[in-house]
Order: sequence, then structure tokens, then C-alpha cells
Amino acid sequence: MSASGAQNAGTGFRPARLARAKVNYALHVTGRRADGYHLLESLVAFPEFGDRLTLSTGAPTAGGETTGTGLTIGGRFASELGGDAGGGDNLVLRALRALDARLPLPAGRCRLHLEKNLPVASGIGGGSADAAAALLLGLELRTGRPADRHDLDMLAALALELGADVPMCLASRPALVSGIGEQIAPLACFPAHAIVLVNPGVAVPTPAVFARLANRDNPPLPAIGYTGFAGFGDLIDWLGGTRNDLQEAAISLVPEIGDVLAMLRRQDGVRLARMSGSGATCFALLESLAAARALVEEVGARRPHWWAAAAPVEGIPLSDG
Repeated sequence: MSASGAQNAGTGFRPARLARAKVNYALHVTGRRADGYHLLESLVAFPEFGDRLTLSTGAPTAGGETTGTGLTIGGRFASELGGDAGGGDNLVLRALRALDARLPLPAGRCRLHLEKNLPVASGIGGGSADAAAALLLGLELRTGRPADRHDLDMLAALALELGADVPMCLASRPALVSGIGEQIAPLACFPAHAIVLVNPGVAVPTPAVFARLANRDNPPLPAIGYTGFAGFGDLIDWLGGTRNDLQEAAISLVPEIGDVLAMLRRQDGVRLARMSGSGATCFALLESLAAARALVEEVGARRPHWWAAAAPVEGIPLSDG
């Protein structure tokens, strides 16, 4: 049995996987390549909340069609994906097609259902996380086992072809990332804590945010090595010397982001509030999940049109590194 919950259930293989949100705790823009891609340094973490993908299989159809993958979409934010969400250009289906070119699917039909719980184009890597989860599900479907190290190397190469954020979502563990996002250094030690995600319901186009950057050659992240953080206070202290270089540009496009941050920073127990990625989702870090859930209730009472969610962030003891 893999960590994703894959299992043989009598009539068919039916794995499911949580596609965790990707949160940029810090994001520094340190340069720009000749091809236009920006160079970044970021600390990313993956709370236990996100979209959910379920893959089911079936026998060949009566009409003789024996292979192929279909996609259905539900959940709160399904409508934000548009009318052609299940079409051939969907990133999830592109991931499965890329995998099929390396490791063909045995004869049979399969259907992937995406429960879209994360806002679309909101700075928390929903589409990238979905693609990464689809790669892992597809591998398990084809092999009947969890991915081993060799499999993960192959999937990482496919993930980078799909997008710069997909490889880090494939790992879904706290890491320092650099380059355009493809250089990933997992942290050996990370403190357990809680997070609140808040989105004001306004889309922020990433190219427009980068276009408003005043400086593309900013200082790098403070050095920590790649050991990580022994305690929550250590993490917060280190984050105090970091920033999100996209935050001010995003606020200039969507002032509501500033409203979210101002509200979060006024709340008891919030140790840090910042925007993730290119926005508009913001996050608050707290020590306890109970405090995080209370904050979500407060946000809902004051701004019922905002989306908010609380989740734990799993810790990594140093001995597990």
C-alpha cells in the first residue's frame, strides 16, 4: 500500500492522492535568464490541504475502445477551470500523456476525477500539484507499487517538461528551491505548525505581476545550509530576514491582497503573514491548528466572500532527514 492510498479493490485499481498546496514562505527574485525566465530563491512548504485526485480503471468498452484516460472535475473551484477543463490541453491529462510515452498504460480504460478545492491561478501551485499527483497516480496504476528512486528520477524529468513548479510539487516536502524552480534541496529538519490560507477571490495574472517588478536582481535568501529549522521560533526568526519580492507588485494590481494581509497581521497568534507566489493567496503561520481554525472562522465572519482554509504543516524530525 502506498502513501497515496492506492489499493486493489476487487473490481479495479482505485488510487487517490492529495495534491497539496505549494506555499512560498519566502520568494526572492535574484535575476533573469536570457530566455526571459526569472531566477528565484524560495522556501516552499506543503500543508495537508489541497485538491484530490482519484483514478479508477475499467474493462475495455463494448465498442472496442481499450485504452485512454478521461477527466471529470468537481469541487468548489471546478467552474474556475473553464468549459474545456477536461479537454486535451489540461495539465493533468498532459502529465498522463507524457507518462504514457515512457510507460504505456495496459489495455483498459481509466478515469481521473479532480476535486478542485484550491482557487485557480492563486499563487499556491494548484495546477502544478495536480499534475505531479497525476504522475504519481499514473505510475502506481501502471506498476502496482509506489514509485521507487529510479521511478522518481524519471517522473522528475517529465515534471520539469510540464512546468517549473511541478518537480517541487512531486516531492511535496519543505525545501529550498532555486534556478527557475527546478533546483530542489529538501530540508532535513522542519518544525510542525499550522497555516491559514486566505484568498480574496480576485485572480492575479502572473505575467502582469512580473511586469511590474521594480528590481529583478534582488539579494538572495539568508544562508541556512540545507539542514533546516529545529523549532518554530527558528523558522519565524529566519523568515523575518526574508520577503516575497512579488508582493508589492501584486498589491499594486490587486489592492485586496493588502487588505488580507492587514487583517491577518492584526490577529492573535499570527507569527507571520505574507503573500504566496504571485498571489493573490496569502498565508498566516501559527503554532496550533486550533488557533488556525479559529482564525478561519474570524475571517469568514468578517469577509464571507473570501476563501479561507486552515491546515497542519507536518514536521520533519532531524533523524528523518
